Amino acid sequence: MKEQNIKIDLATTKKQKPAADQLVFGKQFTDHMFVADYTEGKGWHDKRIVPYEPITLDPSAMIFHYGQTVFEGLKAYMGQDGSIRLFRPEKNMERLNKSSNRLSMPKVDEALALEALKKLITIDKDWIPNAEGTSLYIRPFMISTESNLSVSPSKKYRFMIILSPVGAYYKEGINPVKILVENEYIRAVAGGTGTAKTAGNYAASLKAQEEADQKGFSQVLWLDGVEKKFVEEVGSMNIFFKINGEIVTPALNGSILEGVTRNSIIQVLKHWGMRVKERKISMKEVQEAHHNGQLEEAFGTGTAAVISPIGELNWEGEEMVVNEGKTGEISKKLYETLTGIQLGKLEDPFDWVVELPKESSVK
Repeated sequence: MKEQNIKIDLATTKKQKPAADQLVFGKQFTDHMFVADYTEGKGWHDKRIVPYEPITLDPSAMIFHYGQTVFEGLKAYMGQDGSIRLFRPEKNMERLNKSSNRLSMPKVDEALALEALKKLITIDKDWIPNAEGTSLYIRPFMISTESNLSVSPSKKYRFMIILSPVGAYYKEGINPVKILVENEYIRAVAGGTGTAKTAGNYAASLKAQEEADQKGFSQVLWLDGVEKKFVEEVGSMNIFFKINGEIVTPALNGSILEGVTRNSIIQVLKHWGMRVKERKISMKEVQEAHHNGQLEEAFGTGTAAVISPIGELNWEGEEMVVNEGKTGEISKKLYETLTGIQLGKLEDPFDWVVELPKESSVK
């Protein structure tokens, strides 16, 4: 996937850009997209940046029948100095290939895919909003495209990157949410696809989320798929607890997605000198910590929200209010620190941010 071989076909008609206060997640898309095709024996070919448009696939394309698809999610930010900033994009491409491997899909060249991403963002840089809390959401994804109903890995694939300007995840600051602990449905099990970012995992979560919505909860807390007693993830985010001064997050166990934000949070906490443990944690332990007054904070972490404080956990009918339903000190500090690094408001001691040249242009 050599960058210099990317063909560029610029849109002749540009879309009207939405106002910053009208941005919602995943509803509007920029003028262009990156596309590359893969054929077994030939590798990746026909790499191009083209106007954003619908794609045409045969009804027998294997994506529709056997679900070979992986995706990623990251953001581009407009820094306070006018620079275009990406937050640890190499980690997303690395995880994309881990997901691809689990789904028997071909790898992309991570470095060159990043170059294609940068070129696409450069072309559509005017779409990056600069209002408080806004960003350009980036969705790289791959689908199987071979026309074949045999149950086997596809021999043809398409890799694409699309961009979407998004508003602030929280309209009025970061507010704690109510979480329902899920006892019936499971998200994933070790040996399954829980460690891959693939569509089937999200489709399987929708029923539990729908039922939680009907009961007035924002998200579900997933338990392990074997014993249904150990905490795994919250919604589509990783989860952290502050118990008696120590930060605890479930250890990666073969069914938990390795979040880029999760990894970043752990590094920041250790940088601050805080005690952080990656280990098994049961709902019984969380409940006992609450009863003992030691459950000080709980929060989810992910690309979209960065930090999502948890104000209440409902497990088997018991309402466990966390930190009086208020945003905790650590949750708030982590949110301000990560967003500060992403926007260039704070120093980046980890060398996480990748800046695009301010005067870059398309040739």
